[in-house]
Amino acid sequence: MQLIEHLNWRYATKKMNGNTISENQLNNILDAIQLAPSSSGIQPYSVFVISDKEILKKIQPIAMGQGQIVDCSHLLVFASWDKYTLEKIENMFDYTLSERNLPSNTMDDYKKNLWGMFSQKTDDWHAHHSAKQTYIALGIAMVAAAEQKIDTTPMEGFDPKALDELLNLKEKGLKSTALLPLGYRDAENDWLSGMKKVRRPKNELFIK
Repeated sequence: MQLIEHLNWRYATKKMNGNTISENQLNNILDAIQLAPSSSGIQPYSVFVISDKEILKKIQPIAMGQGQIVDCSHLLVFASWDKYTLEKIENMFDYTLSERNLPSNTMDDYKKNLWGMFSQKTDDWHAHHSAKQTYIALGIAMVAAAEQKIDTTPMEGFDPKALDELLNLKEKGLKSTALLPLGYRDAENDWLSGMKKVRRPKNELFIK
């Protein structure tokens, strides 16, 4: 049950000490993100890995001045597709079939049904649906970090329009959805460090 121990260890770190995680540790987290499940396996998002201190300084005021932005080792910016297109879906299906050495028409019916549903939805629905997929990857990233005793702080407290402009996301067909600083806790200066982890009681959380 080491996973439960790792999850008990982690918390939303409020103060990081500025130390850098290793390249191997970072790659382990990125590998976990790459392996995250998503609806129809499309993975409708990109993850920006930022360690440049000047860029982090520009992001900090956009993220409500939160200190973890500049004190982290790396900042992961999860950015979802602003909308689905037939071309994007076909590209992912073609890649999947190629990697599995299957005929190119193997999933034509599935692809047709999927796009038939998506094509009738609004752009807002597309953006909302793709954004939800990023949170699956975000959760797995936090677990992968905790396994290596790397601290994280999931963030929605930022101005997405300003961040999109700073990172030129609109030109890439993306919208920022969540931030995840990676680093190490500054336990002596973090008011939350060492506090009891509190979650809803199981008899309220789970319905059997």
